[in-house]
Amino acid sequence: MSDTFSTYHPSLNMLFFVGVLGVTMFVTHPIILGISLVSAISYATLLKGWRRTLRNNLIFTLPVMIIAAAFNPLFNHYGVTILGYLPNGNPFTLESCVYGLVMAFLLAAVITWFSCYTDVMTSDKFIYLFGRLIPALSLVLSMALRFVPHFARQAGVIADGQKCVGRSTSNGNIFARIKHGITIFSILVTWALENAIETADSMKCRGYGEKGRTAFAIFRFDRRDGYCLAGMVLTFSIVLFGASRGYVFSRYNPKILVEGWPLTPASFCVFGAFLIFCMLPVILELASRYMWKRRREMADGSLIRSYRLWELE
Repeated sequence: MSDTFSTYHPSLNMLFFVGVLGVTMFVTHPIILGISLVSAISYATLLKGWRRTLRNNLIFTLPVMIIAAAFNPLFNHYGVTILGYLPNGNPFTLESCVYGLVMAFLLAAVITWFSCYTDVMTSDKFIYLFGRLIPALSLVLSMALRFVPHFARQAGVIADGQKCVGRSTSNGNIFARIKHGITIFSILVTWALENAIETADSMKCRGYGEKGRTAFAIFRFDRRDGYCLAGMVLTFSIVLFGASRGYVFSRYNPKILVEGWPLTPASFCVFGAFLIFCMLPVILELASRYMWKRRREMADGSLIRSYRLWELE
């Protein structure tokens, strides 16, 4: 499903994801991470639907969060607030537990944002941005980013074909199912290698990466993109200024120190600006839907007023 933000200029899409991922990965403030995770889930729900988002979070994100939160206090023993001792004699500290939870939310937010990135930043957008600067690397990265969803779709096609001849993973006993699964995987790997070679040869024959090669692109930076860029720069500048002044500073070793809580006017401005920046795609989509609904109502109203009452059924 495409959204309004996906129709903006690719440079804005890239700048948004670079900004939100950069802040999420390098600012470990709990409120910042909470805003990032909630915004990522909201945008993923908008792109994929709540069923698919919930399924992906339960299958991939939740196990990663549990592992990060549980393993950190078992292997890291920094901190001055000792809650107890492990069987091997190492201390079990409050600081390591809290930092494990923070890392869990950070990983969940990053994974969810990257899932949105793969839907918004398509291969044509990526090649448009970096094709002239780093043609070979941009082609490799574009193929790598589209490999997983393309690989999954082709796996479904091959599995459906094998099912028609009675060789799916649901036919036969356990050994037959394993054999059929290996056959499907072998076909899939062969297809992937051949597809990569064909893509590379095709791009080489078209002169990709050669000097003087012209390129056509359907992307244009218009006034709408300018307004969006101005809003992104304003909100992100407030976040960077607040981070440089220490309004969102956090530390978990040797003692927990979290600035900006309770909320102060300065920290509230930083959190609010980051919330607007993260929720920008959702805000644009909701505003677009509202404007479309209003225009439909105005069009329907003008259509009704153009008829005389006795001509209406």
